[in-house]
Amino acid sequence: MFYFLLYPLREIIPAFRIFGYTSFRLVMAALTSLILVLWLGPKFFNFLRRINFKENIRDDGPSTHHEKAGTPTMGGLLLISASSLSILLWSNLANVHVLIFWLCTFLFSMLGFYDDYSKAKKLVKDGLRPKSKFIFQLLIGGLFAGFLFFFPTGEDACLHTALYFPFIKEPIAYLGWLAIPFWILFITGFSNAVNLTDGLDGLATGLSIISLSALSAIGFITGYVSFSEYLLIPYIPESGEITIVIVAVIGACIGFLWYNGYPAQVFMGDTGSLMLGGVISMAAIFFKREILLVILGGVFVAETLSVMLQVASFKIRKKRIFKMAPIHHHYELLGWHENKIVTRFMIVGVLLALISISSLKIM
Repeated sequence: MFYFLLYPLREIIPAFRIFGYTSFRLVMAALTSLILVLWLGPKFFNFLRRINFKENIRDDGPSTHHEKAGTPTMGGLLLISASSLSILLWSNLANVHVLIFWLCTFLFSMLGFYDDYSKAKKLVKDGLRPKSKFIFQLLIGGLFAGFLFFFPTGEDACLHTALYFPFIKEPIAYLGWLAIPFWILFITGFSNAVNLTDGLDGLATGLSIISLSALSAIGFITGYVSFSEYLLIPYIPESGEITIVIVAVIGACIGFLWYNGYPAQVFMGDTGSLMLGGVISMAAIFFKREILLVILGGVFVAETLSVMLQVASFKIRKKRIFKMAPIHHHYELLGWHENKIVTRFMIVGVLLALISISSLKIM
């Protein structure tokens, strides 16, 4: 909004030129959503309590989680609201890629909201049926993948389905039409990965901040010709505006972590976790870093693999590999305190982020 209202007046008021700088709008987008969440948080959480949107704890979960019963959930509504307002104020809404990115983010959040609502108000134990949730995730992923395929980014349209491997400068493959199903499954899989990770206070929020921060750095670099040429990475002019969307989400997550850290005053629920998984995966696709996300989001990947291995092992061998899956619960049952698990997982996340960013320069 400010880009349209104030930047055109730069010839009359030279100071308004600042609204044309992506770097300025990045900082302001993050600060806006951060301040909104910190300011509105307590009021919003009290509202959730009044309408009885509270977390139901699994009977088969760790015994230490039973004391969390009754904690307000659906905090993801605050994430999507604050970040949406920030995006409205600071991004260039004439950019169709910004609009489709935000729309799919919003749809993931609403899918999670319906799932949370089913559990909290309709008292459906497991919420939306897994098959139904999976279908809707595929549809949202299909909307983003289809749009990106038919309205490619960058100056060289032939590169829009290129697949890059970390530490290798040239594309390893051109996916063509296969890009659409690949992107759909990629988005669906990663939105579920973040959802599975959201089991300890602050874990999914903190790891999402780390992953999105690394992706925003990559996006900022990708949006400048000089940086792209120096690092021999694809130049994507639209990536700067997409980065504004991402940092708006980061700011909201930082504010949310203030309340979501142990002991959590609120849970994000599927409303937040599906949204964050969607944002992370769509950003990786947009910046052509799909495979890199396996490294960057390594903790999310490990959490998902632990569930898959646990299920497969029990079906085939009738034995469990872990005491409980996802793997963060395994460490809980080993006697690790929740804070220790979250802290160590986030340390691993930071290390993976540093490795991911270094891949832009090496080779």
